[in-house]
Amino acid sequence: MHKDITKKFQRARKLFPHTNDIIYLNSASYGPFSTPLVNAINGNMKIRMEADKDDSHDAFKLRIDLRKRYAKLIGAKQSDVGVSMNTTQGLNIAAFGLPLKKNDEILISDIEFPAMVYTFKAAAQERGLKIKFLKSRNRCFDIEAVEKAITKRTKVLAVSFVQFFNGYKNDLRVLSEICQKHDLYFVVDGIQGMGVEPINVKKLKIDVFSTGCQKWMLSPQGCGFFYLSEKIRPQLQISFMSWMGVDWNMQFGNLFQYDKPYFETAEKFELGYYAVLNLYGMAASLDIFESLTIKNIQTHNYELIDSLAEYLTTSDKYRITSSQDKKHRSSIITFTTDNIADLKLFLDEKKIMVSLREGSIRVSIHLYNNRSDIAKLIQALKQFAVNYKD
Repeated sequence: MHKDITKKFQRARKLFPHTNDIIYLNSASYGPFSTPLVNAINGNMKIRMEADKDDSHDAFKLRIDLRKRYAKLIGAKQSDVGVSMNTTQGLNIAAFGLPLKKNDEILISDIEFPAMVYTFKAAAQERGLKIKFLKSRNRCFDIEAVEKAITKRTKVLAVSFVQFFNGYKNDLRVLSEICQKHDLYFVVDGIQGMGVEPINVKKLKIDVFSTGCQKWMLSPQGCGFFYLSEKIRPQLQISFMSWMGVDWNMQFGNLFQYDKPYFETAEKFELGYYAVLNLYGMAASLDIFESLTIKNIQTHNYELIDSLAEYLTTSDKYRITSSQDKKHRSSIITFTTDNIADLKLFLDEKKIMVSLREGSIRVSIHLYNNRSDIAKLIQALKQFAVNYKD
């Protein structure tokens, strides 16, 4: 990586106080807060505590700005993007809003995160739809299974950008081609890739892309955004609506106007007012991503993962359980060993924060990590290997 870029990452690391004594490798669960984020939230809390001015217009303008900035990150237009509370909100728009008929089929992998499964399961029960689970291969998404499962009734393919438990990055380009070929709606849960994997939703012809921002986007819990393609928005059936689904032009002195047209943009599908503190936190975190760029973050993370993978592949104690194939790798690497639960406790005691998922240790590396973090993790793994010999 270029020396100037490396310095940017060094400066970014200093924005995260936890790096002084914690090795945090768990952004796939939730991201730590930066100092700018905390300062932004505290600044708004101070304004609200003093209560000597109405700052509500600032919050409206901030949300407009967030739509624009998130859209740029994913190759979309501002009108395509809405601010949400979580990934599931966008998935609900797809599950209950896509123009589907009774007995239409939805394809979902049998290793999907529950947010996708339970959302579409509820919609299927409500709307008389059918879910077909695609059989995975070696606990990875199997593209061949998609083509085999498609029938005349198949209308939706719903997948994760990156699988939550092993970091397997799905080939969205190939899946998009399949959807175009068979005229399927393409729905993507982006939460485990957004912020660390570049994506262009327009080029991929994604219909609905939804993500929370509390993980890799390093924002407060309870916030996210969704993308709705220009093609799909007019077709969506709405089972909910808010008074904020129309344009008040920030004029709230005359609210007895009941003839305003609904937005034609993704903003129409947002749910009323919003957690303003989250908006300030989201904006502060976005500054970091825009400064570093997602492509550079991906390169930085992969270099650190390569260092860890080099050790794991030479050790007779550990076995990598995530794909290291260039096409399918991500910022998550997983591995297993005997006494896996003991290893998790051992790392906790060393203040090395990871997750235990589906029988593997999940390490999620991010922009605030450095080579020293990985060296300390490797040293801990070596120590565990000696202390817990079979």
